[in-house]
This record gives sequence, structure tokens and C-alpha cells, in this order.
Amino acid sequence: MHTEASLITRGTPAFRRTNLALFAAGFSTFALLYCVQPLMPLFSAEFGLGAAASSLSLSVTTGLLAVAMLVASSLSEALGRKPVMVASLLASAALTIAAAFVPGWHGLLLVRTLEGVALSGLPAVAMAYVGEEMEKGSIGLAMGLYIGGSAVGGMGGRLISGILADFFSWRVAIGALGLVCLLAALAFWKSLPPSRNFRPRPLALGNLLARFVEHCRDEGLPWLFLEGFLLMGSFVTLYNYVGYRLLAPPYELGQTAVGSIFAVYLIGIFSSAWVGNLASRLGRRRVLWAVILLQLAGLGLTLATPLPLVIAGIAVFTFGFFGAHSIVSSWVGLRALEGKAQASSLYLFFYYLGSSLVGSAGGLFWTAFGWPGLAALLAALLATALLVAFRLAALAPLPQNRPKTT
Repeated sequence: MHTEASLITRGTPAFRRTNLALFAAGFSTFALLYCVQPLMPLFSAEFGLGAAASSLSLSVTTGLLAVAMLVASSLSEALGRKPVMVASLLASAALTIAAAFVPGWHGLLLVRTLEGVALSGLPAVAMAYVGEEMEKGSIGLAMGLYIGGSAVGGMGGRLISGILADFFSWRVAIGALGLVCLLAALAFWKSLPPSRNFRPRPLALGNLLARFVEHCRDEGLPWLFLEGFLLMGSFVTLYNYVGYRLLAPPYELGQTAVGSIFAVYLIGIFSSAWVGNLASRLGRRRVLWAVILLQLAGLGLTLATPLPLVIAGIAVFTFGFFGAHSIVSSWVGLRALEGKAQASSLYLFFYYLGSSLVGSAGGLFWTAFGWPGLAALLAALLATALLVAFRLAALAPLPQNRPKTT
């Protein structure tokens, strides 16, 4: 059991170092994950690939990431949180640098597959670290800053690789980003305080499966997992297909203008930290449903015809998503007093599953019904997410023999 004195609290040097480390980790993870997205047409041209084959440069990484997280989180229970996260960041940066030198397409795919495994040691483990080491009132802000770093990384990885590839080549772009993220990994290693409340547990398959089953039997955790599926599924689907709408009449924007829409990811930096902090003060139960309603309002604005209203709708939708994700992800760490890393990995497994399944299904709605049909799908997902938020708000208080964390 930890004591209040051992927890990291806001306003202290340890809190500042932790937030710097978490921001660097979030940036590095998502910059490396998504940096290949703007390079896919270049892969097609150089290796003679169709668009679907070129997209494997991203899908093999995200697919392996979702599955490998379930194992990586358990490794951290035995080996420690910080060592697993440091190894993850260093290995993924090194693999990205190696990707700049591989001679063929299959070699690039192999490196990107290994990178998915390497990156799996960060997201769920970071959530577990925050849940163990942070004082309860500081968790929302800390998790919000980590997610803010993720937003900057997701946007920055796309922008940096796209610009460098324009001026030089995709190999220079990937290699340079790998070097940047190697520096971020070293900053993380130096800045993150060692765990003080972690207690290692032997790695045993039977115990691992039992812990997963235990989390799925919890009164609240399965609803949080479902919420992650719905939130990420709706967010990725909107961004997957809004470009198609803006390239078509009446807008007929160019690729550069459409790509600049990713700049609204910057809103996620503010939203995740501000909403996470607000939820820590007012209560997650009181704030989650409100930011989901904000997403619905943003979605409604995208149905308008004037371009400024469409962009405003995307911005409001993005604000709501990053705020909701910061609440739900921190809530998982608070709800699971044992096996925090496994609980976080289950949440992220469903989170990325939503991205994959709903993101693909959204294409059918776009093709058949256009933007109104796609918006109807997203509205249904968010309405379900709102019902889940109300269900979470109605959770019974935790038993008295457990710390009251929600």
C-alpha cells in the first residue's frame, strides 16, 4: 500500500518532471505511429503498390500494437513500469531510424510490424504508472498532459514527415523523425521519477488470464472499455472521411488545405489537460456526459454547408473527444486498484479496435449515403456513448474496504 507522502502532487518538482516525461512519451509514441500516413502515396510510387497495400505500413503497426499491449502491460507488472516504458521508446525510435535504410517494401513492413510490438510497452503502462504514482487530485491533469503530448505527436508526426518528404525523401523524413523521438525517449528516461508505489508480481499466464476476467467482471470497467471503443471509433471515422467531403464540390479544396485540418489536433492539447483537471475537481461523473454532448454539437455543425461552420464543427468535435478520452482513460486507472496495467491495456485494446472496425464501416456509410449518412452513424455511436456515461455516473460507490477513487 502506498502512503499519501509517497504520491506525486501538483506543484512539486517531481510533478513537473513527470509531466515533461509524459508529454515527451505521448509525442514520441504517436509521432512514430502515424508518421507514415502522408507517405503512403510515395510508397505506392516507389514500390509499385496500390493504395490498400501501401496502407499496410500503418495497419500492421496499429494491429500489432493493440494485441501486444495485452502482453506488455503484464510484463510491466513483473519488470517495473519505468524500465518497460524506457525500453519501448528507445526501441521504437531505433526501429524508425532503421526503417529509413531498409532496401525493400517487405523489409519496411517487417520493421513497422516490430515497431508495433515495441510501441506496445508505452500506452497502457503509462496509464498504470499515473494511477499508481499520482495523488488522486493530480491524476486528471497528468493524464491530460500525456494525451496532449499524444495529440501533438499525432499531428506533428504527419506534418514533419510530409514536409521533409516534400523537400528531400521519405527516407530522410522517417530517419529525421526517428532521431527526434530518440531525443524524446532520452528526455523521458532522465525526467520520469522511478516508481515508489509499484510492487512487482511474478509473470504467470494463469494469473494474467484471471486478472483479465476479474476486470471484465467489475461493475464499471467494462463500461469504460465500451466507452473507449465508441469514442475512438467515432473520432477516427470523422477524420477518415471528412477529407473526401472537402475535396468534392462545393468546396473542392486542395490536398494541402485538407491536410492542414490536422492542425485542430492542437485543440486536443488544451482540451485534454483542461477537461482532465476540471474532472478531477468536479468529478468524472459530472463532466463526461457534458463533453460527449459537445461532440454531438460539433457533429451537428459539420452538417452545415458553409466551410467555416464545418471547420468549427470539427474543432468542437475534437475538443470534446480529447476531453472525454482524458476522463475515461484516467478513470480506468482509478477504478482498477489491482492489475492497473492489464486494465489499461484492455481499455486501449477496445479503443484501437473501435478505430479499426468503425473506421472501416464508416466507409460504407460514406459511399452509400454521403456525409448525412456518415453523420447519422456517428450520432448513433455518440448517443450510445452518452448512455454509457450516464450508466457510469450511476455506479454505486466503491466498498468501504477499498479507497474511494471515483
